[in-house]
Amino acid sequence: MYTDEELNTAVQQGIFNQQAVERFRAMVEQRRASPSVDEENFRLLSGFNDVFVVIACMVLLVSAFWLVSDTVAGGWLVALLSWGLAEFFVRKRRMALPAIALLLSFAGGAVFGLGYGEHSLGDDMSVWPLLVLALLVGLHWWRFRVPITVAAGTATLMLYLIGLGMKVWPEDTQWLLFLVAGLAVFMLAMWWDLSDRQRLTHRADVAFWLHLLAAPLIVHPLFLGVGFFDDGASSSQALFVIVAYLVLVVLSLVIDRRAFMVSSLGYVIYALNQLLDDTGIEIGAALVGVVMGSALLLLSAWWHAARRQLVQRLPPSWQARLP
Repeated sequence: MYTDEELNTAVQQGIFNQQAVERFRAMVEQRRASPSVDEENFRLLSGFNDVFVVIACMVLLVSAFWLVSDTVAGGWLVALLSWGLAEFFVRKRRMALPAIALLLSFAGGAVFGLGYGEHSLGDDMSVWPLLVLALLVGLHWWRFRVPITVAAGTATLMLYLIGLGMKVWPEDTQWLLFLVAGLAVFMLAMWWDLSDRQRLTHRADVAFWLHLLAAPLIVHPLFLGVGFFDDGASSSQALFVIVAYLVLVVLSLVIDRRAFMVSSLGYVIYALNQLLDDTGIEIGAALVGVVMGSALLLLSAWWHAARRQLVQRLPPSWQARLP
């Protein structure tokens, strides 16, 4: 399996010429009946060897953690081993799934090493270790350039800033902190997205993970703020959730990111189920599943046509910057 970025590197090194690569991409798009830019491609598996390596790494890391009686020392041991394994399997072998797994194990080990294994953010424990964790994740990005690392570091930094804000912000409106954080992450995702309109480099992969992070950070506090998760949520609140999700669908079409829409799907399913429960329909959950599944499949089939109709109605300056 070869990525677009690797094809670009081959062109730069004179292995292929640009015209041949463009014809190859056009042929693939024609066979798939879908433009590659619309497919949200991101590298997850290069072969079953990726799965084999991940299993072996996890067995090693979990066993090493168990061997150390002290949680903090065990956490740092896992982080160091994860970094060492990444030097070979990520930096040298460029394996996709091990890159993600070793980043997560590195961050998880650092979490235990910083003392969060025995505490939670709700305790009186200081939030400053989150800043240290964000710096460590940033160092991992500098070394290995794993796309999900930017989202992991951003999430850690946002938790740190939110933790600081919660100390001075009124408790009944603290959901606003998460909403602002979500909007900030979304803007960061769009910055990465708009820097690669053809989605041929790792920058598009970075944007993909940031959109996955941004959507729940925006949606959850928004629905929390209107009291949807309180006992006895009203039909009007459920309708608000559905309308908000439809807005997200339109936004997802415009920015060409299904990930942004899917990561908030659970909320609208819950809202539809609430509405059907209020009307006394006993098979509400099953009916919601049929309706949402059918709607998503239809949207997938007509994604390109629907997006074309939407984008053509936007100002030319916007069209020139979108994928």
